Amino acid sequence: MTAQFNNSGAAPRRPILVERRHLLPFLLIACLFATWTFAASLNDVLIRHFQHALDISRTQSSFIQIAFYVGYFCAAIPAGLVIRRLGYKAGILAGLTLYALGAFLFYPAASLQAFPAFLGALYLIAFGLAFLETSANPYVAILGPSVTGAARLNLAQGFAGLGAITGPAVGGLFIISGVERSPADLAAMAPAARAAYRAAEAASVQMPYVTLGSAIVLLGLLIAMTRFPEVGTAKKDLPQGGALQVLRHARLRWAVVAQFCYVGAQVGIWSFFIDFTKDALPHTPERQAAFWLSASIALLMTGRFLGAFLQRLVKPARMLGACAAANIVLCLIATGLVGVPAVAALWLSSLFMSIMFPSIFAMGVEGLGHETEMGSSLLVMAIVGGAFIPPAMGLISEHWGGLHAAMLVPAACFAVCLAFAVLVPGTGRVESGPA
Repeated sequence: MTAQFNNSGAAPRRPILVERRHLLPFLLIACLFATWTFAASLNDVLIRHFQHALDISRTQSSFIQIAFYVGYFCAAIPAGLVIRRLGYKAGILAGLTLYALGAFLFYPAASLQAFPAFLGALYLIAFGLAFLETSANPYVAILGPSVTGAARLNLAQGFAGLGAITGPAVGGLFIISGVERSPADLAAMAPAARAAYRAAEAASVQMPYVTLGSAIVLLGLLIAMTRFPEVGTAKKDLPQGGALQVLRHARLRWAVVAQFCYVGAQVGIWSFFIDFTKDALPHTPERQAAFWLSASIALLMTGRFLGAFLQRLVKPARMLGACAAANIVLCLIATGLVGVPAVAALWLSSLFMSIMFPSIFAMGVEGLGHETEMGSSLLVMAIVGGAFIPPAMGLISEHWGGLHAAMLVPAACFAVCLAFAVLVPGTGRVESGPA
């Protein structure tokens, strides 16, 4: 990249993150980051809430994440093809439409009190979110100098933290009723009273999701009326060899594996944070645990904004490696200790998760050129890790040592991310070009 100099020609300027003429599109894209993390973080509340409202087990409740992240997996390649043919903006509008439809379907699902109906609605939401992520992540990364791509993506992901924070908070206020019934309490209730309690608990999701769907429609209208700059190289035909041909880039292959593991670890920790807190500190109210989860995610947002600055000074791979190592240690603490120290370690892990997703993503798509759309699709497909890791943790928690032992699973996932950070280009072990 050609260096920029000031008028005296004495010193090079640091490349800017976002040009002024691209500021409005960038801010709208940043809003998209907040909307998809809001939906994803609400799942962490639903996992605990539906155990009461729909009388399902902890392992069964993990199917919320399976439906959600399988939706991501199934949509990622179609999203990449749509974006490749019609452009990033078309992909965004398609994603928002599907997102809103899925949110509106929560109303009839709650009326039916049918867990499969909720799973279908979550699948549709995630299908739309895959379009949004496949569009927005690479668009932000290439909306400016390539050298600041990771920093720009970290900045946008900082806005994602706003959605991730407000999701559990909104869930704690408007979905969790605060009326907690133990299994013994429910067994002692008359059948009609028990049915009424569960119907009321299920209905508590209706208005939050209808409101969410309405907000998504309004955001879609605003984006439709805004002109977005064209970026990248438009090519209507797939590269020779098909959509997966882009995997000839070794660094992208590693990034897909690392992203699978990272997302699985993050989703697993956040999915069971409320349950973990209740196990470690039994007298903590569920609503309080949900607020602690929001506070933990606030650390992630703080780390994203800090990371956007630091990655202009420190290589993304080095920061990624340091954060992965820190999270391995924190997961081991949560496994080996009890009470407040265990909860505190899990709570702190969000800070070190902060730069991991955007760093892996930006390093994975760097240098792909006209193949960026398909590379982005594969990295979004890797989000399906969130469908596999939480169920594995749920099974371990119920059969082999509780949630403390289950935290060994995300520790192993972070170890894979650490390996990626060590093996990215610059160490001489993984080439950035075709294998």
